[in-house]
Amino acid sequence: MTSFEPEFLVPRAPDPSDQPAQRAPSPGTSRADKTPDAPADATPPADGVDDAPPTEPPAPDPGLPPLTLRDPLPPVVDTADAYAETCRAIARGTGPVAIDAERASGYRYSQRAYLVQLRRVGSGTHLVDPVPFDDLTALDDAIGDSEWILHAATQDLPCLTEAGMRPRALFDTELAGRLLNLPRVGLATLVEQFLGHSLAKEHSAADWSTRPLPDPWLLYAALDVEVLVELRDLLEAELEKAGKLDWAHQEFEALLTFTGPAPKTDRWRRTSGMHRLRGRRNLALVRELWEMRDEIAQRRDTTPGRVLPDAAIVEMATAAPTDVDELKGLRTMRGRGARRHLNDWQRAIDAALALQEDELPRSSVRGDGPPPPRAWAEKHPDAADRLARCRDVVTTLADRHDLPAENLISPGLVRELAWEPPADISPESVGAALAGKGARPWQVELVASLLSEALTA
Repeated sequence: MTSFEPEFLVPRAPDPSDQPAQRAPSPGTSRADKTPDAPADATPPADGVDDAPPTEPPAPDPGLPPLTLRDPLPPVVDTADAYAETCRAIARGTGPVAIDAERASGYRYSQRAYLVQLRRVGSGTHLVDPVPFDDLTALDDAIGDSEWILHAATQDLPCLTEAGMRPRALFDTELAGRLLNLPRVGLATLVEQFLGHSLAKEHSAADWSTRPLPDPWLLYAALDVEVLVELRDLLEAELEKAGKLDWAHQEFEALLTFTGPAPKTDRWRRTSGMHRLRGRRNLALVRELWEMRDEIAQRRDTTPGRVLPDAAIVEMATAAPTDVDELKGLRTMRGRGARRHLNDWQRAIDAALALQEDELPRSSVRGDGPPPPRAWAEKHPDAADRLARCRDVVTTLADRHDLPAENLISPGLVRELAWEPPADISPESVGAALAGKGARPWQVELVASLLSEALTA
């Protein structure tokens, strides 16, 4: 049986406002590092979607005292001597290490870390600028086997891995909140609920590639790790009281191998508005323009939507201009940014128009997994019935165990199971199928038996 990386629910765009979570974005598409919790089944944004103003973070509770630093704001570590001293200080500390990272999503193509914050008992808080250094492996060595504490680990682990840091053990405060079935799991909300302090998140969507970083931004960044150790201990106590601590340990262990979402194929097909286009030639135009934009965005290290909005790609694909003069006349070419690469856009259009019929992209591409469930009732009614029964089982079990349904078992795994169940359906075969695709032992134990009954009903 093929083995897959485990699926994790992760927040998608700016800051920790108070709504449930989603999956990680493709490079260059999200707008901030810690996003508002949003419905787990929300539609992800298209790659290179037009840059809109980031979501406003929630206002802190005016009735609670604001969280403040216990120590003076530390200077940014950006020299070799300061970095060496930080590594020594972290190594001297005791207990777990609170870690956070800030990226420049919505501004830069890359998802690299532009600031890494750490706090440890006996060491204090450190704000490390990774840009001047080849990597942060010396800092990783200083932490050693000590536990990392992160909030929404799947947001930060890829960029920290890229910088040479990788946990041997971790505790994710956001995921702990989900397993406790808390209605809101943003960092600010958890700090209010468990520690009685308000935490402002006004700089969550900032351009962290800015140098020098303003002091208010640095204060914001330092506060993100100020009480993670205390929050971790309180959440662990709640998990133990609820009988869910072993579940949490299994979830945290699975996160140790998380390196980011699997790369998507044909990302150009997610261009916003392309559903209005008809014909394979128009699809080829979208593809060539999208790939040209992505190449330019990567070269300039800027988010694709800042190079050219999706609406411009769709307009150019619709008009299919045959020369630069005709291209200049399009409404979308009036902006200076779009005209900056005028010859590149025309070259992409010419390439699409020159393709032979058998080179044009197909109207739709069948993915590796099952088709969207909305099509099942007509094309595969037996699978639609199985899916409905399986979903009822998951909902019932989630209520019984006080869990969000998506944390009890990944909805994607349930769809795959309903679409193509094991040949010989039994609790053992269903459990093996789920485990082979990343489900943790505690999840298999809770759902395998009842899902097997649902599949054979």
